[in-house]
Amino acid sequence: MFCYNCGRQLSEHDFCTSCGVDVSLYKKIMCASNLYYNEGLEKAEVRDLAGAITSLRQSLKFNKNNVEARNLLGLVYYEMGEVVSALSEWVISKNLRPEKNIADDYINRLQSNSGRLDAVNQTIKKYNQAYTYCLQGSKDLAIIQLKKVLSLNSRYVRARQLLALLYIDSEQWEKAERELKKCLEIDRNNTLTLRYLKEVENVLLPDETVKQTTKRKKDEPIRYISDNEMIIQPVSVREPKNSGVATLVNLGIGLIIGLAVTYFLLVPSAESNARNEAQKQITEISNQSDAKTARIQELENENKRLTQDRELLQNNQDINDERLKAYDDLLAMASDYLANKNNDNAAAELERITTEVQLGEYSEGFEAFCDTLLKEIGPELSKKYYEEAYESFRKEEYGAAIEMFRKAIYYNPQNEDAYYFLARAYQKSEDTEKAIEAYKQFMEDFPNSPKVLNREIERYLLELGATVD
Repeated sequence: MFCYNCGRQLSEHDFCTSCGVDVSLYKKIMCASNLYYNEGLEKAEVRDLAGAITSLRQSLKFNKNNVEARNLLGLVYYEMGEVVSALSEWVISKNLRPEKNIADDYINRLQSNSGRLDAVNQTIKKYNQAYTYCLQGSKDLAIIQLKKVLSLNSRYVRARQLLALLYIDSEQWEKAERELKKCLEIDRNNTLTLRYLKEVENVLLPDETVKQTTKRKKDEPIRYISDNEMIIQPVSVREPKNSGVATLVNLGIGLIIGLAVTYFLLVPSAESNARNEAQKQITEISNQSDAKTARIQELENENKRLTQDRELLQNNQDINDERLKAYDDLLAMASDYLANKNNDNAAAELERITTEVQLGEYSEGFEAFCDTLLKEIGPELSKKYYEEAYESFRKEEYGAAIEMFRKAIYYNPQNEDAYYFLARAYQKSEDTEKAIEAYKQFMEDFPNSPKVLNREIERYLLELGATVD
């Protein structure tokens, strides 16, 4: 471990033996970063990739210059199919340690395979299109699109999870289980995958029902059905032995009773049934009419809602297309810069990208990638703007000069001359308030500048009527 102040090797003491600075807290921070790195490495070795990402990000929070943690984080991202995030981490790592860095090999392998880069771009586009289909309710199209994504990148965990979720929604439980198990082969402890798999397994568990059979006891009465009636015969009762004459008499009586029942009961009942059936049909037709009216109103409301959703999705699609173009432009610019080291082209392209997008609306990796490239190319771009600004200042075109000086400071905050002449341009353009602010900022940022030490800045402030602290 080296001292953050003088760069000398640290001993077991809580202070640097070279410069004497207190390094006790610094040691604790570095040890915490290494501890989380080791934890992430252990989780990655057992394929707990989601847990490894959490630990490695925590390690980088303590020490953003931990190159080993950043390289491993890129490998974990790559293993999960997140190629853009992986490339971002490796490019940052390469800028932190330009020499003897394995990130060089990872980047070269991607750059040497142009087909792989095209597949990455197609994967991102198709995944975004599938997500859009899901929002629109076109789930079949989303499934087809996700299958294409997985054919290009079979290790893309997020795409496989979304495909499993669509299978769950359509109750294709076996297919969902198969996709989730493939996710676990890649990342064994992914919380989202485990949550989906639990729901699927709850549905696929067999029913544990036990059929119970009962036996009729000997003492139970005998039951049988005659025509439409159930006859219950107790065990103790036996059929009496009737004579043939009695049987004929009983049949005659039964026939007479049956005819009477038919006339007095069945005919009025049939008429009543006919009237009830007619009333039932009238009621049913009325209900159908009411249902159709309600359905029409429901469809009109649904059409209005779908129109609003379509407009919202169109806006979201335009935003996604804009962000995807920014990703593509940044990757292409970084690839060209790493391959050719052409500062002019890279500076112009980086300036265009940073002016067209709002970095706060993009991912953390995208912003970090832009910041790293800005530090790499910014000084060259700052120098160009300073030269243009100075030429405008010399021609007394102070408005244009101020704009160029501000850009020069943005791309290189250490450009002392740009700060100085920005204040001078404000003073020349008679913008007293901003001139005083710029002079004071110059004294604060560059206290050892000759212009401060020889009290030149102090004289300008007095000329503007400002007090000097």
